[in-house]
Amino acid sequence: MAEAAPPTLTFERVFASPGLDGPAPRQVKLSPDGRYLTLLRNRADDRDRYDLWGYDIETREWRMLVDSEKLGSGRELSEDEKMQRERARVGSLKGIISYQWASDGSGVLVPLDGDLFLAKLDGTVTRLTDTEGTELNPKLSSKGGFVSFVRDRRLWVGPVGAEAQPVTPAGEAETIRWGEAEFVAQEEMARLQGYWWSPDDTRIVVQRTDEASVGVVTRAAIGAKGTKVFDQRYPAAGTDNAVVELYVMNPDGSGSVKVDLGANLDIYVARVDWAPDGSAIYVQRQDRAQTKIDMLKVDPATGASQIFFTEKAARPDYWINLSDDYRFLKDGSLLWWSERDGYGQFYRGAYKPLETHHGPAPVSGWQWQQLTRGTSPATSLVGVDEAAGTFTYQAVTGVLTQQVYRARLDGTGEPELLTDPAFTNGASMDGAGKLLYVARSSPSQPSQSYLATPDGARVAWIEENRVEGDHPYAPFLAGHTAPEYGTIAAEDGTPLHWMMIKPKMEKGKRYPVFFSHYGGPSSQQVTKGWGGTLAQAIVDKGYIYFVLDNRGSPNRGVDFEQPIYRAMGTVEVADQKAGALFLKSLDFVDPAKIATYGWSYGGYMTLKMLEADPGLYAAGISGAPVTRWELYDTHYTERYMGDPREVPEAYAKSSAIPDATKIADPLLLIHGMADDNVIFENSSEFISVMQESNTPFEMMLYPGYTHRVSGPNIGPHVWNSIFRFLEAHGVTPPK
Repeated sequence: MAEAAPPTLTFERVFASPGLDGPAPRQVKLSPDGRYLTLLRNRADDRDRYDLWGYDIETREWRMLVDSEKLGSGRELSEDEKMQRERARVGSLKGIISYQWASDGSGVLVPLDGDLFLAKLDGTVTRLTDTEGTELNPKLSSKGGFVSFVRDRRLWVGPVGAEAQPVTPAGEAETIRWGEAEFVAQEEMARLQGYWWSPDDTRIVVQRTDEASVGVVTRAAIGAKGTKVFDQRYPAAGTDNAVVELYVMNPDGSGSVKVDLGANLDIYVARVDWAPDGSAIYVQRQDRAQTKIDMLKVDPATGASQIFFTEKAARPDYWINLSDDYRFLKDGSLLWWSERDGYGQFYRGAYKPLETHHGPAPVSGWQWQQLTRGTSPATSLVGVDEAAGTFTYQAVTGVLTQQVYRARLDGTGEPELLTDPAFTNGASMDGAGKLLYVARSSPSQPSQSYLATPDGARVAWIEENRVEGDHPYAPFLAGHTAPEYGTIAAEDGTPLHWMMIKPKMEKGKRYPVFFSHYGGPSSQQVTKGWGGTLAQAIVDKGYIYFVLDNRGSPNRGVDFEQPIYRAMGTVEVADQKAGALFLKSLDFVDPAKIATYGWSYGGYMTLKMLEADPGLYAAGISGAPVTRWELYDTHYTERYMGDPREVPEAYAKSSAIPDATKIADPLLLIHGMADDNVIFENSSEFISVMQESNTPFEMMLYPGYTHRVSGPNIGPHVWNSIFRFLEAHGVTPPK
């Protein structure tokens, strides 16, 4: 009897529960004493709902610590919290989305449905707040004596278990917020914090934000049964940012002093840290042009500051990438990530007096020792074990994978590989650097995670996630197709990496290509990790799935990323064209059936690609595109494009609006009508230009949806719409 064919992977199944990738743990943390591992685990019957689970490392037993359905009220979140969740890219998740360990390991602070709970390891849960309002940015103080949060634009603090009180001024203007990161810090700077406790609980650094100078954008969130209009303070490129100030105060709000951030208000407060012994505050001050960071050393008692050192962009025509990959060490030195040699690497810096033979007191200066080297960038700091004199970090290996390494803080010896090169890996550690948590995947293995000793030896699986038995993807495994990888040359000879997944093909037949791209900075698409199951569903429909990383994408060094500087929509388009020409040269590809697809920056790329080369692509799908960069925010846009008041010609060239009417190939435009990231005006302006010029195109709009148009029913609708569009225009597999 012939073996039964594996079931076809439909879009409906891709977006249904349980998720085909298997368990998708989030927020993995180790307790301060290293005894427990905690994580947020999603449910089999609702892949977007997360509960808090604990794993006893000694007994190797799991226990649910907080059941989000039993404990939660289901109360509607405030608009502020909804927006913060969108900024953190967790807007679609339900239940518990974050938590924090108490410093003594006695319990965990859990925000849920706008209120706060303290969960103990014995299973008891204490409610800390019960209000109609939302407690934003909740935190336990460093020693665990206080709980703090933001409510009604003020910072509130109270002893754990007691009533909290507001500690920042009342009666200020509506544009003033305390204890919250401003919009661009949340959206673009990966800084969600707006206040910072000292190590001994005696002082707090609190951000005060004044948005009065920020322009108001009237954003319409168009829903199925009505439209909500939000007057949102939105710092569009080339306009004023919020004014950010820092104050240091006691837990009750007394003893407040203002931090001297310098005379220029048009700066970014990128990072704030306390010295390990609480003797100083370190503030990373980034200039508006994002070409340098001044590390300020601040006196917590007076707020007085001095420039400790300055980090400059690696090239004059480049920007400086912010990072959380640094650590102030107990001896006063600093472990620091920098791209100063053209690739992300780690350095150890010490502030030491320099010898002088004449004049007044010795001049002080920084001495730097480079700890990692090579053309494969280090990408993140995993942990530091000061007692052992080591640090653990991730680095790119062979462009397409990331591995975890351990190296010595004194720079001696060679870095030690801790992970399996057959996988791409990520890791985290406990605060003391004594226990390693590794998450890994490969093109044929969804994400697995395990605990390891500091030398990388596996101690216990957390999620082995083998695709067998009752694993959700097991029925489809026989039809799973492994990707192929290769390179082509860009116009300047730079090798560009591509990935291709082929359907079952018959000799002599030619097949259509679903050419997916992102194209923008900060996102590498071609890796040897698990790519999810959406691509496999596309391949099951008889299409070749193809992705290429153009110049401007990350993890290959400064010179690879730099070409998009003040030139968005040029070099990326040329590199993707090289990918299309490569595809047309293959004897199994139908050269008349290459469809291109992208979302967000990728949606922008689709428009620019169709405008640049009419006839090259059979069709294009543009999801939630930026069409004019003046509509996007300051920190992201000006980092790459400069200030439009200074380089208007760069913005004019990058816009997708002027050449919209050159689009001659079939186009499907998709956008969520409540998008607060790439606001709908980007598409409405484009739609108007196309209609007023009688240029044909098609569109699918989603009322009530933001930048993420996904879910168990809406996700399949998006993707079925895309393929109905392709079928209508003859971009179909051979008979």
